[in-house]
Amino acid sequence: MLNPVTAKAVIDHALFMGADFAELFVEHHQTSSVQLVSGEVDKINSGIDFGIGIRLFFGHKILYGYTNSADEQELKRVTALLAAKDQRDQIASAGALNLNKFQDHHPCIQALSQSTNLDSKIAFLRQADEAARKQSEKIVQFMGSALQREQRIEIFNSEGLHIGDTRHYTRFAGNAVAQEGNEQSTGFEAPGALTGWELNEQLDAKVLGEQIAKQALIKLNADACPSGEMPVVIGNGFGGVIFHEACGHLLETTSVAKQASVFHDQMGEMIANPVVSAVDDGTLGNKWGSINIDDEGMATRKTQLIKDGVLTNFMADKMGALKTGFERTGSGRRESYKYAPASRMRNTFIEAGDSSLEDMISTIERGVYAKKMGGGSVQPGTGEFNFAVQEAYLIENGKISKPLKTATLISTGPKVLKEISMIGADLDFAAGMCGSVSGAVPTTVGQPALKVDKITVGGGN
Repeated sequence: MLNPVTAKAVIDHALFMGADFAELFVEHHQTSSVQLVSGEVDKINSGIDFGIGIRLFFGHKILYGYTNSADEQELKRVTALLAAKDQRDQIASAGALNLNKFQDHHPCIQALSQSTNLDSKIAFLRQADEAARKQSEKIVQFMGSALQREQRIEIFNSEGLHIGDTRHYTRFAGNAVAQEGNEQSTGFEAPGALTGWELNEQLDAKVLGEQIAKQALIKLNADACPSGEMPVVIGNGFGGVIFHEACGHLLETTSVAKQASVFHDQMGEMIANPVVSAVDDGTLGNKWGSINIDDEGMATRKTQLIKDGVLTNFMADKMGALKTGFERTGSGRRESYKYAPASRMRNTFIEAGDSSLEDMISTIERGVYAKKMGGGSVQPGTGEFNFAVQEAYLIENGKISKPLKTATLISTGPKVLKEISMIGADLDFAAGMCGSVSGAVPTTVGQPALKVDKITVGGGN
């Protein structure tokens, strides 16, 4: 996408202006989406964006800018404007740029650049809509969308790196509304993968529609959730959003380097119950949060964050490694060329244990089974969180008894890690978007079902 001769000239110019390190991030991003509302096509959007981000290091100071032009003089102009903010002694030019090659671990069959597959996407959404409505006359609305993205990137830097990759993303999202009298409730699912439109062959539109509708219907006439401190079993898959938000961000050098994380000085210490082991792994085949290389051009890897309750690693990008001394982990990520990269999660999950869901439920006299989590809020630095439960059930005398309406889980990441006493064998994953200082990036959350001995539950009573 960018002539290597041009890239070399711009990088040499940056070094001549006194930068310790210079990098060009080139991106060509194509998107296509279709939205269905009540069985009818509501929106069809598509677009292409191109740009180049320029990042310069002056010691531990980062200067960043971007442009939509690949012209050498324009790139040098932006570079000069950045460097003028912190000029230092001129240094020699960069070495030769050598194209790096690697194996693509995430194959794609139906790429967006080959076909938008618009008719197939509309048919898929209509099948989900029809299946949802067949569940009950109480399903009064269904909204579905299919998104496909193709992101081509190319990275050059003053250490001689030249590397590129193409990432293919596909995601479905569906939302159903159930109504009876003045009561309303909703159901939601949004599976996604690092793959092409062949994802529709792996998903069953009918099953998805039914699942979404059933979520909405279960909550419609449910009882109010009890409140107070009690044991809770959190379901697998998207239940991992709590670890991601309340703990994962505290293990990124983005916060560790600033000592804004409560874990910044606890490497090698016991920070969780010994049954807890957690991983951030960018190598999982075709998972939504996977990548071949990060947005700094480093090969991705599996990073063991917690092992048997002990903190073993942080997620580090290039600058995070420089500031903290911890090894880079291929975790430098950004939303687009408009953002400088930062240490970010990829596929982050608590590893499987050996307990069954029935075993966990049977140990609780009175508590809550949070089968499916929803969204929430987290306080950066401390990991204090407040998460809604999308689908919840009351546990009485060691058995699941009845569905509940709105429930909220309240605690802190560091505290909840120590309250986890049992972990299931049913590890599962769910797709999501994570926002931070370098924009919104695709991430996967995951966990088996697990038991938290004590957590504050906010409910209707």
